[in-house]
Amino acid sequence: MRKTILITGASSGIGKATAQHFHSHGWNVVATMRKPENEKELTELENVHLETLDVLNLNSIENAIKGGIKKFGKIDALLNNAGYGAYGPLEAFPRENIIRQFNTNVIGLLDVTKALIPHFRENKSGVIVNISSVGGQMTFPLGSLYHGTKFAVEGISESLHYEMKAIGVKVKIVEPGFIATDFGSRSFDFQAGEIEEYKPIIDSLMKQWQDPNNTVSPPSLVAEVIYAAVTHESNTLRYRAGDDANYLLDNRKQLSDEEFFKLMGQ
Repeated sequence: MRKTILITGASSGIGKATAQHFHSHGWNVVATMRKPENEKELTELENVHLETLDVLNLNSIENAIKGGIKKFGKIDALLNNAGYGAYGPLEAFPRENIIRQFNTNVIGLLDVTKALIPHFRENKSGVIVNISSVGGQMTFPLGSLYHGTKFAVEGISESLHYEMKAIGVKVKIVEPGFIATDFGSRSFDFQAGEIEEYKPIIDSLMKQWQDPNNTVSPPSLVAEVIYAAVTHESNTLRYRAGDDANYLLDNRKQLSDEEFFKLMGQ
């Protein structure tokens, strides 16, 4: 019997690549997104079912889950992938952007997960995969909002795995490094502001991000890691995706705060 995964944020990047990867391995896919009417590629795939889901809208979450279950009978795995990235000096951010950052990356993830848990509990099985980031274990300058949400995802996931174990459900965290997606144009909110004191650190960060020597992995690599996480029988919690993720996180674990801050300043 085919298994089924529900994916949030499946219209592009990691979400779409994961939908395609699971489909290629014989899974049913409930591919959710805010505007499924605009999707062209996934509609061509058999056993891929599109649903409207905005993680900020509780009714759309409930309806998407019900639609997926109605279509395939059962959901075996959840990928919380939908996300939004706010970067820049905290002082420069309007409060509504701060609220959007945490509502999308944290509250939305919790709402989707909470809505699907009763189905998993009834079936006494399931896998929840939450997309974190290297930025859930370490930080870059100007990312207090984004990193705050990803640190929250790590803590939520680690604690949730205890109670989910009681009902036969596994929890997994996937931590990608830099990925070649259109996240920057679609889901990235950079607020530089006009405060002169922050200009040097903004210019330095931009220079680092635009360095052609940066290691960037394709979304398909993350999709492979997600598939491995879902299908592994082990209770491994964290899975890294990308050589840069290994490099950065290994250094963060081995170095003191002062040593790591110095490394990040290079």
